[in-house]
Amino acid sequence: MSNIDTTCVNAIRVLAADAIQKAKSGHPGLPLGSAAMAYELWANHMHHNPKNPQWANRDRFVLSGGHGSTLLYSLLHFFGYGLTLDDMKQFRQCGSLTPGHPEYGHTVGVEATTGPLGAGMAMAVGMAMAEAHLAAEFNRPGFPIVDHYTFALGGDGCLMEGISSEAFSLAGTLGLSKLIILYDSNKITIEGGTDIAFTEDVQARMRAFGFQTLTVEDGNDLAAIGKAIEEAKADKEHPSFITVKTTIGYGCPAKQGTASAHGEPLGEENVKALKENLGWPEPDKTFNIPQNVYDHYAELAQKGAQAEAEWDKLFADYAAKFPEEKARWDKFHAPVDAQALLDDESFWAFEDKPMATRNTSGVMINRIKDRVQQLIGGSADLAPSNKTHMNDEPDFKKGNYIGRNLHFGIRELAMAAMANGITLHGGLRVYVGTFFVFCDYMKPMMRLAALMGLPVTYVLTHDSIGVGEDGPTHEPIEQLAMLRALPNLNVFRPADGYETAAGWYLALTATHTPTALVLTRQNLPQLAGSSKDALKGAYVISEAKDASRMDGILIASGSEVALAIDTQAALAKENIDVRVVSMPCMDLFAQQDAAYQEQVLPRNVRARVAVEALSGFGWGQYVGLDGAVVCMEGFGASGPGPQLFKQFGFTVEHVAEVTRKVVAQQH
Repeated sequence: MSNIDTTCVNAIRVLAADAIQKAKSGHPGLPLGSAAMAYELWANHMHHNPKNPQWANRDRFVLSGGHGSTLLYSLLHFFGYGLTLDDMKQFRQCGSLTPGHPEYGHTVGVEATTGPLGAGMAMAVGMAMAEAHLAAEFNRPGFPIVDHYTFALGGDGCLMEGISSEAFSLAGTLGLSKLIILYDSNKITIEGGTDIAFTEDVQARMRAFGFQTLTVEDGNDLAAIGKAIEEAKADKEHPSFITVKTTIGYGCPAKQGTASAHGEPLGEENVKALKENLGWPEPDKTFNIPQNVYDHYAELAQKGAQAEAEWDKLFADYAAKFPEEKARWDKFHAPVDAQALLDDESFWAFEDKPMATRNTSGVMINRIKDRVQQLIGGSADLAPSNKTHMNDEPDFKKGNYIGRNLHFGIRELAMAAMANGITLHGGLRVYVGTFFVFCDYMKPMMRLAALMGLPVTYVLTHDSIGVGEDGPTHEPIEQLAMLRALPNLNVFRPADGYETAAGWYLALTATHTPTALVLTRQNLPQLAGSSKDALKGAYVISEAKDASRMDGILIASGSEVALAIDTQAALAKENIDVRVVSMPCMDLFAQQDAAYQEQVLPRNVRARVAVEALSGFGWGQYVGLDGAVVCMEGFGASGPGPQLFKQFGFTVEHVAEVTRKVVAQQH
């Protein structure tokens, strides 16, 4: 290690320690321990250009241990990504570019929002999948325009969380050789040494998953770290897992190697001692970085600019030789043409016959696949039930990354994270599917998608007690309310084919919002009044005979819309005149202007009944104190679906009875 390399590694440590100490909050252990491996990777093995952080062929780096965010912020600062020293001084402060955990879209150079341990590992697998697929799509002999690596750095916590095992198992099966994991092995967690809860042979586990495993005994040995990274790159058959043995809190005499180094500031005296121990000039000063450090990092950054310049020339030659592929590349990397889909009547057309919305969704996927060639997706071993298979398209697998049908295995949590990674990589639109009840397994990664503003599509089928014989373990009750509670997630429960097409249109044209399509197992009728107004979240699907004097409003989603329309007809025979509103997406309706909301749900009509075969939580905002909700009050049961709907009160007779009472109270 040269003197300047040593100084630049220690600059990361010193800057991280100062930022955390000034904030009086943060996690110094990982940045101090991992500084050398991060420096070696970014300086000598990772292709990235700070002047163009969105360069398409850059290597991706994910800090899965997001609590060590000052490591990433220090790298971004020194390499010239735009983070200033003042930004570092505002670490963890309101409105700063250096929040407690890295946030995608907030800080330039952050490739993924991380914090929940293991999530970054799984998202990195998704990025590697995207790279492999796009390389198969676009590379031509002599023109490897998609040719980059995905690196992820994490520690013992990331390896303990089950999500990483789910993701690594699939990564090994797929042979994703462009995926390289750096394991910060310091054998310390918050409660103490890892031996209290984590004694397995991690390398043996990774080998069993199908990874090449490498070990660096000294986490400060730049040459050994560099050699391991190059060995990882040389393996063209397997993803690689590099164990780098480090000391948490390295360099701080009183703290290194202890659990207290993990998640609390070192303390002013210990920061000073750290600097003295590292031989840092003027240890009493804070945020004191010598100019030669910045000069050296600027030289290193030039290598990335040169790498992009070489790629730009390669891509220009590619575009000249393969103009049709260049046009396809541009289409893959552009938003979906929303107007073309909106005007395409064949996109919206369905036969007038009953069909489960999961089946309708399957029809839509196979309509979309030719219109949107960047579409890729699959299911957690449920494609035959979720109807997520793209016909006449190959499977994505080792040796055939051109495939568009993804098989995630029974790994819902990692599947949702990998979908995030695929989307973060860019160039693809991804959907993933499972039974609605199992979104419980997916929810943390759906939350990250919403937080990052990623337009991932979730195909969630078997959406109510209509599941039937599988019983309460498979019948979602509270899941719809749970997902509706997530900010920036469009939860769309369509009532028929037209509304299902609307849900897919919404999903495909979204730019910063994920979409959950909540779909039935059982057949539903095609409804005469369904329309593109479903894109507004709620609309009048069946008007009252006299809208100016109607007695009440029935509001429903999904399978219960047809029930509400049948109830409307029954009540009309009693001279009770009600409007039926289909509300497939509360989130979208809330975004409409007040005039439209008033048009659909006029405030002077207080007799309102919501009907939904799930939890009634959340409907109060629409039915008010004077209204009522026909919903599930507890768990479902095992039995034929039609019998369960009757058992739990989802019948014309019961909904009419509730509506009569609500209307009567208004007179």
